[in-house]
Amino acid sequence: MADEATQECCEGAGPQLATLTHDFLKALASDTRQQIMLLFSRGAELSVGEVAEQAGIGQSTASQQLALLRRGGIVTSRRDGKIVLYRADKARTSEALADLQTYLKHCC
Repeated sequence: MADEATQECCEGAGPQLATLTHDFLKALASDTRQQIMLLFSRGAELSVGEVAEQAGIGQSTASQQLALLRRGGIVTSRRDGKIVLYRADKARTSEALADLQTYLKHCC
């Protein structure tokens, strides 16, 4: 799937990163988001409130950071009644890493 996600440039300049991979890299660019990512180790599933409490940040900040992590394919969410639960998205993370690896093989 990474080959499909990596798009060739029109001018033949080489592969470009897929949008998912760009968003993935942006999601990794924050110490706060990196700290939040660690909360999801071992298959943990957490609500926004639990993330906020465990990361020592406000709920609105946690919500914003989780939205960026979700856009980057690092976490996924599901609704359980009125609560939204987040967990690591291993499949999309693997896809973004494979795309990045393909890109790096061509440019470096």
